[in-house]
Amino acid sequence: MSDFLQGMANSSAERAAAARTFTDADFDRPVVPLSLGAFEIIAEIKERSPAEGDLAQGDSDRVVRAHAYASGGAAAISVLTEPSRFDGELAHLEEVVAAVPGTPVMRKDFLVDPVQVLEARAAGASGVLLITTMLDDDKLRAMLDCAFEHGMFVLLESFDKEDLKRSAQFMDGDGQLLIGVNTRNLRTLEVDTGRLQNLAPHLPDATCVAESGLRVAADAARVMGWGYSMALVGTALMRSEDPAGLIRHMREAGAAACS
Repeated sequence: MSDFLQGMANSSAERAAAARTFTDADFDRPVVPLSLGAFEIIAEIKERSPAEGDLAQGDSDRVVRAHAYASGGAAAISVLTEPSRFDGELAHLEEVVAAVPGTPVMRKDFLVDPVQVLEARAAGASGVLLITTMLDDDKLRAMLDCAFEHGMFVLLESFDKEDLKRSAQFMDGDGQLLIGVNTRNLRTLEVDTGRLQNLAPHLPDATCVAESGLRVAADAARVMGWGYSMALVGTALMRSEDPAGLIRHMREAGAAACS
């Protein structure tokens, strides 16, 4: 595990140890199922990025962007909740859930314990992101089982062939597990633009998500040709003056490349 990921794992474990106990009464918010077409976008809301710096424009920006993402047809909205490097909070996720009740919201963080899946569900999340390389098989299975028991979807993130091989072992066949490939090198925080294409031959038979580095509609068409039917887009949307339009253009370009 890279130094950056190890630091994130250590910080996340401290947060998990401090998490409260949950009961069934905490999970009264509805789960919003994913609805997938030919090509879809998971649109991300994040306050800042270690690689890109500050991205948000104040507290009100989350609600404004959530509405824009939903109006553009985002299949889901990803909310960064990591506090130390991304300035995130679970409260930001709750705010977005309340703003767009008909759109699935995913917790994106460096999660290391099932209790953090429960935290996400209690905050109203319909899905979570898990990072294969951060978790051994037993812990990964426990966290996947926890998510699926609560009706949530999981975006399982890979960085290399070994990650994809491990991730494929957990395919459950019911559509709740998305397989992601992240182009960002979490040692240098630079984007490896060739990773999506290089790993395309190793993608499992699943809904696969291209993560990081997609900025324009042509990028969506390109990754669709490599076997990815979804993209997670963050910085480009956070910096766009018309995020709804960018989402629509990406979805249209990806779908057109499928036909």
